Amino acid sequence: MNFVASADGGAELSGKSVGLSSPGDRKVLALGRDLADVVLVGWGTASAEGYRGVKRKELRDRRRAERGLSEVPQIAVVTGRCSVPPDSPLVTDTLVRPIVITTDAAPEERKRALADAGADVVVAGDTQVDPAAALAALGDRGLHRVCCEGGPELFGALVAADRVDQLNLTVSPMLAGGGPARIAMGARPPLPTRLSLESVLAEDGFLFLRYRRA
Repeated sequence: MNFVASADGGAELSGKSVGLSSPGDRKVLALGRDLADVVLVGWGTASAEGYRGVKRKELRDRRRAERGLSEVPQIAVVTGRCSVPPDSPLVTDTLVRPIVITTDAAPEERKRALADAGADVVVAGDTQVDPAAALAALGDRGLHRVCCEGGPELFGALVAADRVDQLNLTVSPMLAGGGPARIAMGARPPLPTRLSLESVLAEDGFLFLRYRRA
């Protein structure tokens, strides 16, 4: 899981996380993509941040080739109502087929339209996307190393389902105030997940924290 938060726990500024970010934070995000089989993201975040397919870069090509990975990771978008438009850049501006993870209750015409546009449409849940079923579906496709980039509702669902193994958290030296949401929202798990702090880096007032499941 990759996330950036303000020093007072805010997850965004003006509806986007980019206002909290830094060059160092973007390097951490890029590294996660370089090492992943698939990038997992909620549609709300993908839409707000203007997501499109992951692009090839010289460093990315070298890192992935050294590890026997595909040229670029696929992007898997979580949307309970199958809300991704068929003409979204995630579908039209990509080197690899995107995955749309949705529910049985989502409108069939939206599923068909996305499939016809080239997306791999996956049903993982009745009325809400089940994180365990979603990750199992990715595993069935050989996509085991999952880099999740948010947003807060998806992160909260993964925490509640006990499916988070690592958290890369950037702490931004800003006070966002009371408006922004927490980085994890939704139902709480029965017990908190204990984490072990693996590394701490600092640059220009930003802290880069890497936690792993204890």
